[in-house]
Amino acid sequence: MSSTPTERAAQGASRAAGRPVILVVDDDPEVLRAVSRDLRAAFGEHYQIVRADSGAAALEAARTLKLQNRPVALFLADQRMPGMTGVEFLEQVLPIFPDAKRALLTAYADTEAAIRAINAVKLDYYLMKPWHPPEVNLYPVIDELLGDWQTGYQPPFEGVRLIDSQWSPEAHQLRDFLARNQIPYRWLDAETSTEAHELIGCLPGAEQAACGIANASGLPLVILADGTRLARPTPAAVAERLGIATHSSTPFFDVIIVGGGPAGLAAAVYGASEGLTTAILEKDAPGGQAGTSSRIENYLGFPAGISGAELTRRALSQAKRFGAEVIVTQSVDSVHVEGPYKFVRLSDGTELSCHALVIASGVAYRKFDCAGIDALTGAGVYYGAATTEAAACGDQDVVVVGGGNSAGQGAMFLARYARSVTIVIRGSGLEATMSRYLIDQIEKTANIEVRPRTVVSAVAGNGHLERVTLRGVDAGVEETVPAAALFVYIGAEPRTEWLEGVVDRDAHGFIRTGPALQQDGERATGWTLARAPFLLETNVPGIFAAGDVRCGSVKRVAAAVGEGSIAVQFIHQYLADR
Repeated sequence: MSSTPTERAAQGASRAAGRPVILVVDDDPEVLRAVSRDLRAAFGEHYQIVRADSGAAALEAARTLKLQNRPVALFLADQRMPGMTGVEFLEQVLPIFPDAKRALLTAYADTEAAIRAINAVKLDYYLMKPWHPPEVNLYPVIDELLGDWQTGYQPPFEGVRLIDSQWSPEAHQLRDFLARNQIPYRWLDAETSTEAHELIGCLPGAEQAACGIANASGLPLVILADGTRLARPTPAAVAERLGIATHSSTPFFDVIIVGGGPAGLAAAVYGASEGLTTAILEKDAPGGQAGTSSRIENYLGFPAGISGAELTRRALSQAKRFGAEVIVTQSVDSVHVEGPYKFVRLSDGTELSCHALVIASGVAYRKFDCAGIDALTGAGVYYGAATTEAAACGDQDVVVVGGGNSAGQGAMFLARYARSVTIVIRGSGLEATMSRYLIDQIEKTANIEVRPRTVVSAVAGNGHLERVTLRGVDAGVEETVPAAALFVYIGAEPRTEWLEGVVDRDAHGFIRTGPALQQDGERATGWTLARAPFLLETNVPGIFAAGDVRCGSVKRVAAAVGEGSIAVQFIHQYLADR
């Protein structure tokens, strides 16, 4: 969105190391320069001095500072200004920065107006002009006001702010994207948050109207740290504005890795550290399903456990340190081979090529099928996403569908916030699908209930999830229970349709590699070399698969990391053979 000259001036001022602001307004240029000079000399080390030459300009600057999340410590306004007096300005700016100190510059004739303003606009002080020498007539007063302000000052949140309804699917998608990419953000409910209302009130007229509850065509609204606003942005648009790489810096790499989960990150670390130019292509966010886990407690070397987000952050930092390029919000639409080179076409239409391709795209939760599910997906029904939505489940009843480790970890995390967590599984118990340590934790958690031999047959609600219907598998008896959220952790689909006609897959879409390629003793379809495929190599020489997407893989984080690192060793052998 475009900005006005006053907004641009305030944006420039906001770059001053995040210092609190003293905003001075006076229509007399000489007085404005003099008071700004004196304030800068005494307080400029710890405060940013922002100037405005009219009440209207100062009001616009204050709104911009609010959108930038910049704290204002003091407003110092001249009383006698055309168009808007100092008292009128202080009155209008009061709801924007209610905690800021307010002082008035007055002539002797304005004393009565200043006294009236003490109650009208909560005026803290009025200063007589001229104030020279400032050491006697200005600095002691300002120092006392700033000292009082500092006693209640809390540094503001520095990051992305997201405004929308709690039940907006678009907002959920953005929250999930920001959380999984480890971008600090605050979500503000457009309906109930006072801060959201204040920020919307600081927007220019057309933007403000578009963010109203009756209209909401401008929501979700993303406000970046510098005050830039993005109305209804895609995750890719947010990523670009935040400087996250969404496009490749070069068209060719030694190794391209499709998928940024544990297997892909391990392949990137080992590939880049061994001198191969390496790129990771990730459709959503690095970490894969493991990255959404609230706590992984059986990963070697972390006796107290580690969150999926923290494990991802460490691996991502390691890969980047070795020079790997990470490109997000890009999916791969197709792949083709020309001689020794592999080409991938991305969702934005660009094409990248490489010597060796590693497919580590993992698996996705299977689409849940029950009555009412489509209308409520993203509005109370979520696939995974427990860490993103848990805080909004405070003192609510929630349902988790699934009996694997991801479901167990999600349920344990949700139990910290929710009033009750019901785990629904079709089987007779968790023992066949969940690790023992998680089962033990669930059994000891008072607000978690396991419902075996049960399925969710329907979900319902007015604009967001409110009720879930459970049906017993054996007797078929149905029961409708209240639920503010339903978290789905069922099935595992590899989503490898883009490999059709190139890479051999099994009936479920998992990629065959190594010995699994031989069917009835026959060579792999399309295999052209005298040697047999390497353990993680597909039917196409130089294309490898690692992690959960591979047929016969062990669905554990450690196994995925191992396969990603081993794949690089096979790549070196493949390149040496060539």
